[in-house]
Amino acid sequence: MSDSLLRRKSIVPDQPDGRGLARTLGWPHLVALGVGAIVGTGILTLIGVGADKAGPAVILSFAIAGLICACAALAYAEMATMIPASGSAYTYSYVVIGEIIAWVVGWSLILEYSLVVSAVAVGWSGYAAPLLEAWAGFPMALMQGPELGGIVNLPAIAIIAAVAGMLLVGTRESATVNAILVLVKIAALAVFVAVALPAFDAANLEPFSPYGFAKHMGPDGVERGVMAAAAIIFFAFYGFDAIATAAEEAKNPDRDLKIGIVGSMLACVAIYIAVAVAAVGAIAYTRFANSPEPLALILRELGSPLAAQYLAVSAVVALPTVILAFFYGQSRIFFTMARDGLLPASLARLSARGTPVRITIFTAIVVAILAGFIPLGELAALANAGTLAAFTAVSICMLIMRRRAPQAPRTFRAPLPWLVGGIAVFGCIYLFFSLPVQTQIWFGIWNMAGLAAYFLYARRHAVAD
Repeated sequence: MSDSLLRRKSIVPDQPDGRGLARTLGWPHLVALGVGAIVGTGILTLIGVGADKAGPAVILSFAIAGLICACAALAYAEMATMIPASGSAYTYSYVVIGEIIAWVVGWSLILEYSLVVSAVAVGWSGYAAPLLEAWAGFPMALMQGPELGGIVNLPAIAIIAAVAGMLLVGTRESATVNAILVLVKIAALAVFVAVALPAFDAANLEPFSPYGFAKHMGPDGVERGVMAAAAIIFFAFYGFDAIATAAEEAKNPDRDLKIGIVGSMLACVAIYIAVAVAAVGAIAYTRFANSPEPLALILRELGSPLAAQYLAVSAVVALPTVILAFFYGQSRIFFTMARDGLLPASLARLSARGTPVRITIFTAIVVAILAGFIPLGELAALANAGTLAAFTAVSICMLIMRRRAPQAPRTFRAPLPWLVGGIAVFGCIYLFFSLPVQTQIWFGIWNMAGLAAYFLYARRHAVAD
């Protein structure tokens, strides 16, 4: 039994006809996919949640989360060029460690990607709802979930349906639209920095760290501290892992994957630090903490309503790039696990255009239900738990392969692998335990259910090499 639990798959990047995805993506598509996934709800909405937990020291929270993500990105880049197959952390774990660990990682990725798509859709709705109410008189009760006194978040459900439709049309077409929308989003953030940075006042940074460094429970029952904020803001940095799920659709994976992963991560770290400094320095953090549209609120407070409206409209137009990137990744994780027999094989059927139609529709239904009724903060925290598990697994896989096969071909090698891998592994573990306790409990429950599914179904149906 232990042998079957730890059986490993062979590295088979190219699948037989009818089972492999079409190779249609170049490195510009992958960089845009990464930037589109990374720059989104995290900086546009979660900066308010982070400021509530850490005060002005949210800038430090961004730096810590960015460092850990950068190290994980280097590990991803090395593994993606060694194993250029669809499935991301799930596939790497299956090849390097074994089936049951791969299942746990894949199960965690399903949680991550489903919740990220849902969370970003809710964040998008936070910007879209005021515009819909002002321009079309749409009732707020149908644009907010029950936690805000509404009935259902219809805009969040609608944007998920729209993105699902794009993916059903085709991968390359979706990636081209994504690249255009990414430029719109970057332009909006540039306008924010241009307006907010001249208003920078050092007095707004005092006291810099009102809640301390380590996570602790505040008197109001909210967990606060720099690391508590970093554990949530971590959501703002990941997205490069969605590029790894595209390995099987990259035209030249040896070259394109490393450019996409490392390039998108470096670009986004620079963007985030600039936006965070401008935001916290422009007005007191208490004025935008926990706002569903903090950057637009800051611009209005600075007396720039037109810039605020431009940012809000740009967010409505461009935030779907994040939904597209993670929706894409989620469908590919589902597809790869189904192709391996761990999920029903019927879900792995491809359309004539080489896209997994059934799994895309199934994914849309699941994430639309979550987005319609669950609050943004809870979605982001639980999504982070799944991501931290996946990042830890990939970093461990990189270190195992450095010891097991040091001379194996690698078109990208992470520098200082033991330091980089160590920061990624222990940083992710520390951030996990900095998440709210209820999030850790729910993550444990999710994985207990996953193990039950593995032993009842997946283990018996797995397709052995």
